[in-house]
Amino acid sequence: MINPRPKILDYIASMDYAVFEEGDWNLNIIGVRKKNGTPDKFDDTMVVCYKKNGLWQEERWKVTTDPGLYHLFNPSRLEGTAILCPGQYRGAWKLGLHRGSYKALVQRKPVKVFRDASKNEMLDMDPNTVQEGLFGINIHRSNPRGSSTIVNKWSAGCQVFSSIYDYLDLIHLCEKQEAIGYSNFTYTLIEEP
Repeated sequence: MINPRPKILDYIASMDYAVFEEGDWNLNIIGVRKKNGTPDKFDDTMVVCYKKNGLWQEERWKVTTDPGLYHLFNPSRLEGTAILCPGQYRGAWKLGLHRGSYKALVQRKPVKVFRDASKNEMLDMDPNTVQEGLFGINIHRSNPRGSSTIVNKWSAGCQVFSSIYDYLDLIHLCEKQEAIGYSNFTYTLIEEP
């Protein structure tokens, strides 16, 4: 039986981004930011495509790729709250501890972020505000006991899962990849086609 390559991988390949196809558990982690998304909602999607026993698998979970309203109104930096720029960030994350507390994908290489200093409910992604660096843009969970429906303080620019159970599925997959010798994780953020 042939399991076709997931269509989202064809889409990111058409953008000249790398697609990891060699071997089992070689994860393609993709964030899909909703067009005209609503701040403070988990209305984006995390997609992970990988092979298991040589067959393509695809998982999809509800996340936010945007900061919550709390951090939009109360930026921790004068330049504004971070919003991760679309792009592919090769090997930019590794398994570690989010804020020293629990296992997450933690930033290890520079990424690009927009800086939103407007302190309102709009997500301002002005190319003139882009900064590149190590900002602690992690991939982590929200509520440790279930699911969250509102982002609020859960994200100041991180990529955050609504459900702890979905998040634990991702961590399990990351551990599988790490076990075969790939300890760095690439994340590709795209806008909804």
